[in-house]
Amino acid sequence: MTRVPLGDGVGAAFTARAGGTSAAPFDSLNLGGAVGDDPAAVRGNRARAAAALGLDPARTVWMRQVHGADVAFVERPGEDLPPVDAIVTTVPGLALAVLVADCAPVLLADPVAGVVGAAHSGRPGTAAGVVPALVERMREHGAEPGRTAAAIGPAACGGCYEVPAEMRDEVAALVPAARATTAKGTPGLDIRAGVAAQLAEAGVADVRADPRCTIETPGLFSYRRDGRTGRFAGFVWLESR
Repeated sequence: MTRVPLGDGVGAAFTARAGGTSAAPFDSLNLGGAVGDDPAAVRGNRARAAAALGLDPARTVWMRQVHGADVAFVERPGEDLPPVDAIVTTVPGLALAVLVADCAPVLLADPVAGVVGAAHSGRPGTAAGVVPALVERMREHGAEPGRTAAAIGPAACGGCYEVPAEMRDEVAALVPAARATTAKGTPGLDIRAGVAAQLAEAGVADVRADPRCTIETPGLFSYRRDGRTGRFAGFVWLESR
């Protein structure tokens, strides 16, 4: 569990792979409910992760992620949300969660305005602009990009994330900073660099990125490395006052 400082009154963290009860190939702290794992194990793992962070698992909002750029504002857990890849709240004690296993989990917070958001930014979502869309939706609820802090979690790095040249060119045409060459000299994508550039362009200057590559780090889930596997999560919340 890696906690991230995003300002006074804000909690944020990224989970890892160890510490849960799921069996292989989801071992062990799999938080993804749509990967084929035992639902009881997932519920138990989510409760464990929440307890470790001092959160109420019943007050955590999970998305139905679809690699798009839609953003939803949430006020309570259990809302019948449409499929989205980013969520925003102004409600203290309501935790927002984003699931990943190579895509970039992105957490945002404006502590002054009391607004937090979370986004799932993989290749399609980065190209579609899910993170800039999240910044804009947070602005609608009083956040100012200039005082917003951002954390980009572990993701597949540009040295490992190999894609066809045509795909790299398509993404780079929209997000030039995402263009990369892998360690093998083949076309690649650096999603974290692309997201960081999008945040900077949106006016978010306080950006920190976890340097870990999911493909290279056994302690994290990686779909590109393992295929059938679990998901780790990023959490962000406003602390109850």
